[in-house]
Amino acid sequence: MKRLVFPSALWLCFIALLAVGQNAHAQNLPDFTKLVEDAAPGVVNISTSRTIQRGSGPSIQGFGSQDIPEIFRHFFGDSFPTPPSRGPGRSEERQSLGSGFVISADGYVLTNAHVVQDADEILVRLNDRRELTAELVGSDTQTDVALLKVDANNLPVLNLGDSDELKVGEWVAAIGSPFGFDHSVSAGIVSAINRTLPRDVYVPFIQTDVAINPGNSGGPLFNLEGEVVGINSQILTRSGGFMGLSFAIPINVAMDVADQLREDGHVNRGWLGVMIQPVSRDLAESFGMEEAIGALIADLDPDGPAAQGGLQAGDVIIEVNGEEVDRSSTLPRLIGRVAPGSDVDLTLMRDGEQVTETLELGSWPDSEADHRDSSSSNNQVRLGVAVVEIDEETRERLNISGGVEVRQVDPESVASQAGLRVGDILVSIDHRSVSSADELLEIIEELPDDRAIPLRLYRDGRSLFVALRLE
Repeated sequence: MKRLVFPSALWLCFIALLAVGQNAHAQNLPDFTKLVEDAAPGVVNISTSRTIQRGSGPSIQGFGSQDIPEIFRHFFGDSFPTPPSRGPGRSEERQSLGSGFVISADGYVLTNAHVVQDADEILVRLNDRRELTAELVGSDTQTDVALLKVDANNLPVLNLGDSDELKVGEWVAAIGSPFGFDHSVSAGIVSAINRTLPRDVYVPFIQTDVAINPGNSGGPLFNLEGEVVGINSQILTRSGGFMGLSFAIPINVAMDVADQLREDGHVNRGWLGVMIQPVSRDLAESFGMEEAIGALIADLDPDGPAAQGGLQAGDVIIEVNGEEVDRSSTLPRLIGRVAPGSDVDLTLMRDGEQVTETLELGSWPDSEADHRDSSSSNNQVRLGVAVVEIDEETRERLNISGGVEVRQVDPESVASQAGLRVGDILVSIDHRSVSSADELLEIIEELPDDRAIPLRLYRDGRSLFVALRLE
């Protein structure tokens, strides 16, 4: 076998070309050192504490209440089982670690709502190691955004970008406090935009492969210009740690919420009053549509803006104020960001023809503003449901004289634990008839704590009982 012999000069040229190629490849990778140097002072660590009574539920083997990871708290809230009490009246403090960032020099800080939920005390630790007690200006669980205020001035403020300009494949970086390690930096790319997650219909999430772990929640997501384009909020995990999928709230959505929280202390959302479903290919064909897009109206609240404005079951909403409704999950976001009382132009497919309807939006029934002075707010807090009275046709169909329909169930409420669902018709609680939201409220206020209560309901036309235990 013959061997090829290269002169030493050729070897040197080959090695030089290889080095140049590697250097060129390295130069194409982003350098985050300047971004981190400029942005780190505006990122804060957030810790919270809450005094709770022990012994409120069964224990989870291997977990003390101090050891429960924050990611579990996000999904289970404070209903997460705690170790049994060692004696009556014992209490303890739960601490939660998260991240946040400064959006104004006079002390406004943005973070996740789940990071500060139900906290008795919120501490913000700045980059210079100062610890300041924060006031909760307001929070919005629908978008998982909370606004805090600390008593300080001349704080380093982060530059805010335009999340609508983000593109899939773009480099992004996160700074936060995973597992309590302050100012940890991780980087990756935007994997997808406008992601819809279960229970989060109002947020078009930014999906990234940036390593996010418990403690990163509430921290900023940056583009290469050093601008905040999102708030790191959730991860998809089976282990409690990062598995390649993380989700951030677009900063445009977060700042709209923050502005309302700062001005009013709560968020108002537009309400259409419809029940919708996706449009399949077969449905699109049956409606004379060329594409399977839009949100199909399956039912309407008879007293809602849609019904009052002339919309009908079977209409397919394909545009809102000129913006395409590419899928049914897009509609709540487009409607929710329009202020209640505003007119909205809806483009519909009806009987194979495209029509336009203009109507005035109402206020989302479960918004804090809508219930601030309403008796139904306590119904929301203690039971965790939003209800409406049922019409005469439904009563005749079920052969009942009263009843209220469940329109929303708080996933962390006692109602959810009892198995209540949206669409259930509540007929009685503790053998007392219910025919209105006010009656429901009166009954709930008189019910004892920590005792199983029978609740009768109709589901899919069938009557059944469930046991409800109020906390």
